Amino acid sequence: MRAHQIDRPADLDVVRESYDRVADNYAEMVATTGMGDIRRHPWLKAAIDAFADTVSELGPVLDVGCGPGTVTAYLAERGLDVSGVDLSPRMIENARRLYPHCRFSVASATDLSLEEASLGGVLGWWSLFNLPRGVLPQVLALFARALKPGGHFIAGTHVGDEDAVRTEAYGGVSVRWTTHKWRPEQFVGLIEQAGLRLVAELRLPADEFSGPGLVVMAERPA
Repeated sequence: MRAHQIDRPADLDVVRESYDRVADNYAEMVATTGMGDIRRHPWLKAAIDAFADTVSELGPVLDVGCGPGTVTAYLAERGLDVSGVDLSPRMIENARRLYPHCRFSVASATDLSLEEASLGGVLGWWSLFNLPRGVLPQVLALFARALKPGGHFIAGTHVGDEDAVRTEAYGGVSVRWTTHKWRPEQFVGLIEQAGLRLVAELRLPADEFSGPGLVVMAERPA
């Protein structure tokens, strides 16, 4: 299950540089506006709580695309053996500064070496939408194999049909990335094709920070 099995996105370096530029603003906005802070969003918190309750006895949990570490730290407070990884070194610097008691490292979702059946849970919490449409299924297959039987995967993503090109974000910072939006049935279909069984689905309307969203939880069959 080596990293070279997953295609490297052509824009990976550009996306990394963009998230490095917005990392400080993003961390500040989480703290001051509540954007991305599940404690201020009861339905998102409920989804993460359900995930935490389900995987708490199953072993290590990996938060892929953890950003400044908000959800990773919340799960650690819940007593989970959790660590976070992110493509952006600056995001990880912020995570380590904000939550020095947690474990964080720099890594892309496309460059992880995960042992078969080694994890109780995996999160892709609004962190997989930059993956090209041909690459996302490869990453989901990696996650599925890395889960223990009975282990769970939870993901949040943006809903839509288009590939939206962003040129600025989080306070007007210049960025270059593409948000690949999925219809709920398409996203769930990819997760099922990876070998996981759908457990729950939560559809969210647009709010002040984002367009429509989707949260999906699935498990690796025992």
